[in-house]
Order: sequence, then C-alpha cells, then structure tokens
Amino acid sequence: MGLKERRQREKDQRRKHILAAARSVLYESGLQAASISRIAGLAELGVGTIYSYYRNKEEIFVALQQEGLELLCEKLKEIDDTAVTPVEKLKQYAAAYLDFSRNNREYYDIINYFLASPEVMFAQPLKERIDRRGNNILQLVAGTIKEGIEGGVFGNVDADRYATILWGTLQGMLQLRKMENTILKGEDFQGLYEESVENFIKGLCP
Repeated sequence: MGLKERRQREKDQRRKHILAAARSVLYESGLQAASISRIAGLAELGVGTIYSYYRNKEEIFVALQQEGLELLCEKLKEIDDTAVTPVEKLKQYAAAYLDFSRNNREYYDIINYFLASPEVMFAQPLKERIDRRGNNILQLVAGTIKEGIEGGVFGNVDADRYATILWGTLQGMLQLRKMENTILKGEDFQGLYEESVENFIKGLCP
C-alpha cells in the first residue's frame, strides 16, 4: 500500500470514528445538547480535526443519515437486480428493511431519531441531501410497482403514491415492534409484518 492510499485509509477510519462518536452523543444528549467539542472529546480528537472533516454538527448528523440510507438503498438495488417478479421484489424489499432494522440498528435508529423529531430542522441544502437518498429508495419501489402495472400483475394505480404508502406501512409496523412485550405480547411480530405486506400487495392487484 502506497503512502497516498495509507493516508486515505487513515482519513476514512478517522471519519468513521467521528461519526461513531457523534452517534453516541446524539443518543445520550439529543441534537440540541450535542456539540462539536463533546463529539471531539468522545472521539479523542481535537476540535480543529473535527472541523477539517465537517463544518458543523448538523453536517455530521446528515452524514450519518446519508450513510444509512445509502446502505439500505444498496440492499434494495441488489434485490432489484436478482428478484424475478414485481411481487417477489416487494416482499424482499420489506424483508430487507426488517433485516436492516435488526442488523444495522445504529443506522436505523439514526434515521428514526430524525423522523420522530419534526422540530429538528436542517438548512435546506443539508435537508435536500437527505431527501435525495430517501427519494432514491421510493423511486426504486415505485419502479417495481410500475413494472407490475406494465406486466398486468398490478392494477392501474399511482405507483409513486403506492410506493410511499408501502414505506409508511413498513415504518409503522416497525414502530409497533416496541410493543412486543406489552400490547403485542404473544404475537408473532414477523408474521404480522409479513401479513401487512401481503395485504398491501393484494391491494395492488386488479
């Protein structure tokens, strides 16, 4: 490995270290109480080093969301490339999001932290960066629904609208998982989740 490659690798590792520290500070204190100095302290880096990577704390938290959304989108693209039918793609998209919520919890929790905090506002350029990643996921789902419409598998529905409805359904179901030990005690959550997807797909069929 050459000097240039080694330096880039070290830079990438330091960036990951900063984001991990920011994630911990966010969960512990919330966005308003988080600060560059607290992130730097936890990461054991100088404040100036943090600023050499990110201009402010909002940019750090946007970077965390971007990473999570990009990882999820890549998982869905793999399904899009390999699954045969639109119905199978939608089922696998849903399964992938459930898997993401379990096995990539640090990213899933970050995404949901901001979804559940409508009072947190980013500057428009930062918000657009997040929205673009989210829209990439919705457009992938909408493309699959359009594929089903063109193939006669689904009725003539508004694909973009139904993609949003599906994602809202999955998001709502995953929030219900918090009640597994109370309201949903004794329920098979995964079975309930899969049933919600089946019912959504039935609603697409003519």
